[in-house]
Amino acid sequence: MYAIEVRDHIMIAHSFRGAVFGPAQALHGATFVVDVAFFREELDADGIVVDIGLAHEALKAVLAPLNYRNLDEVPAFAGRNTTTEFLARHIFDSLAAAIRDGRLGEGARAIGRLRVNLHESHVARAWYEAELD
Repeated sequence: MYAIEVRDHIMIAHSFRGAVFGPAQALHGATFVVDVAFFREELDADGIVVDIGLAHEALKAVLAPLNYRNLDEVPAFAGRNTTTEFLARHIFDSLAAAIRDGRLGEGARAIGRLRVNLHESHVARAWYEAELD
C-alpha cells in the first residue's frame, strides 16, 4: 500500500452540550493540526499516489470554511457536538467528495482509502479512516 500525507491547520471556537464535557461546555477555542493520508494499492502512470499540490489545495479548500469560525454558528453543524472525532469525519467526507468530483485529478479516483487525523494538542488526537466507495 502506497500513501502520501499532507498537513494544514485550523483555528476554531466551539462549545459542547453534555455533562461529560465538563468545562468544555463553555465556549472555548482550539487549534487543530490536520493530517490527511491518501492510500492506494498501485502508483499511477506518473509514479505517484496523487499530486501532492492538488491534495494540499483540496485540504485547504475543505478547511477554509471552518477556519477562524465559531462552529456553533455553522448551520450544517446545528445541534451537533463538533468534537474532534466529528470534525475528522466531516473533513473525510468533504475530501472523499473532492476525489469523486475529480478535483484531485482523474488519477486520484484510484485512491482506495483516506485517513484524516486531527491533533488537538501534543498529547491528544483523533482520526477517521475508511475505504472510499
